[in-house]
Amino acid sequence: MFNNELNQTADSILAAIKVISPDFSSSVEWQPIPFKGQWGYGTTACFQAAASEARGGRKINVPARAQEIAEKVLTAIGTPPGFDRVEVERGYLNLFFEPGHYAARVLDEILDHGSSYGQGQPINERVMIEYSQPNTHKAFHVGHLRNVILGGAMANIFSFAGFDTVRANYIGDIGWHVIQWMWCYLKFHAGEEPTGDHTRWMASIYSEAVRLVDENPDYEQEARAVFSRWDEKDPDIIALWEKTRQWSLDGFAEIYQILGEHFDVYFFESEVEEPGKVLVDDLIERGIAVDERPEGGPVVVKLDEILKQKKEKYRVLVMLRSDGTSLYATKDLPLAIKKFEEWNVDRSIYVIDVRQSLYLQQVFKLLEIIGFKQANKCFHLSYEIVNLPGNVTISSREGAVVLFDDLITEAFSRAAAIVEEKNPDLDTETKENVARKVALGAIKYPMLSVDNNKVATFDWEKALDFEGQAAPYIQYAHVRASSILSRVKTLPESLIPDYDLEQAEIVLLDRLSRFPEEIQRAARDYKPLIIANFVYELARDFTSFYQNCPVLKAEGAQRDVRLRLTAAARQVLKNALSLLGITAPDVM
Repeated sequence: MFNNELNQTADSILAAIKVISPDFSSSVEWQPIPFKGQWGYGTTACFQAAASEARGGRKINVPARAQEIAEKVLTAIGTPPGFDRVEVERGYLNLFFEPGHYAARVLDEILDHGSSYGQGQPINERVMIEYSQPNTHKAFHVGHLRNVILGGAMANIFSFAGFDTVRANYIGDIGWHVIQWMWCYLKFHAGEEPTGDHTRWMASIYSEAVRLVDENPDYEQEARAVFSRWDEKDPDIIALWEKTRQWSLDGFAEIYQILGEHFDVYFFESEVEEPGKVLVDDLIERGIAVDERPEGGPVVVKLDEILKQKKEKYRVLVMLRSDGTSLYATKDLPLAIKKFEEWNVDRSIYVIDVRQSLYLQQVFKLLEIIGFKQANKCFHLSYEIVNLPGNVTISSREGAVVLFDDLITEAFSRAAAIVEEKNPDLDTETKENVARKVALGAIKYPMLSVDNNKVATFDWEKALDFEGQAAPYIQYAHVRASSILSRVKTLPESLIPDYDLEQAEIVLLDRLSRFPEEIQRAARDYKPLIIANFVYELARDFTSFYQNCPVLKAEGAQRDVRLRLTAAARQVLKNALSLLGITAPDVM
């Protein structure tokens, strides 16, 4: 927000330090100073210069030397343009703004930029985020939601932070689960087609297939025969696979539309299986992989042995089964290479279950071993499972799942009842629209407000709480701001407050000013949680302002400033929620 002033001042500070401490080579970094009568930014550059001198062999008291350098810098630069005063405190150089000018600048910045407030400057780095990754012919349940919601939020944040962001989805469209499904379909459901919820229908056949194959060895043999037909590229089996795969993809598309998600590229397991087998042959030829198939074993890469690890770390990665059929690793290696070579990405982020952490470490390390230069540009963004109340874990294999359609239907029903209770005078179309926004917010926020490496328990009462840390509470803060602003024809022009700001105004302004930094931090740390916490705290700060600082009943400049502050808060609430994939309603 104050980049021009801070950058110019940083250049002046750096030049002054160079005169005092010629070997200083670091840049000048800024940190916001908590409000204590004035806003400001501080730098530890003088401490860094003193520490650098000490590392160079000088026998000095670093804090005392830092104070000495800071005082000399202050004498050299004076009070730079745009700041009210500069002070030296225990070796730190702190620059402060006049509160009224700072407040006006923050509000002007937000209201001038609107929906782009907080957006970073373009960064010359292309980042691919791979997420969702459902399997065709299976259920789409609550457990899948955390992946797609986390990945979608991360993609939003990276894009808003300034990165060239590519959203990728890797679909599991082949394997034993597909074969079992096709066997069950041919034997018991031939000619049937899905109606209504495609994924529910597909999931029911999958659960039936698993149960029957587990219970009856003859059925397993029949399914294996279908697998043989698949391997032989039987035209009828391939045609059935293409047709039924599309049913799943159509169902996924409906879910993504409801969730507001989209993807720039779809990868499919079926596309990288054969290239993967070719790559495995190359690894065997190069002596990296060991082919134990002649002795009835699989093809493996003994990573710890190759790396000469004294302690077990990467273990053994199995590349092909003993019968030559592919595994995840067979396909993930060529996929990783494909991303960098065909999409020219600089970084590849995998949003995948934390239980796959060792496996992905193995894949990334093997990429490094085979000489793939971008191996260290692959990152695993892990996440824990979602439980239902009572620690009921979700499993599509057993059929004991909460399907997406059931969850979204329940969410709409509960949200509609709340909207009806709070605002019965709304017309039917508006009620439905608001209920949809509240429902989706209630589903998404709990998945993001818990650290992604901690188990998330989905609970309706907490998810739809209007008083606690939940999406409806945050959305309601936006509604309150909208209600105030709906009562004025035009927003007042920019002005500098000519009165002493109340504590609630100060806290709210301070929070609003930090939004751009929080976006960069969330991207840097791979943590949508940072934005989830920020927007809750912003809603809480605005609620305090709403309760303690009359807006419409205020007079003169105070009324105008508070109207602009209300509009700014509404804008940032909306911007932050949108990064989480949540819509902010104007009424509720």
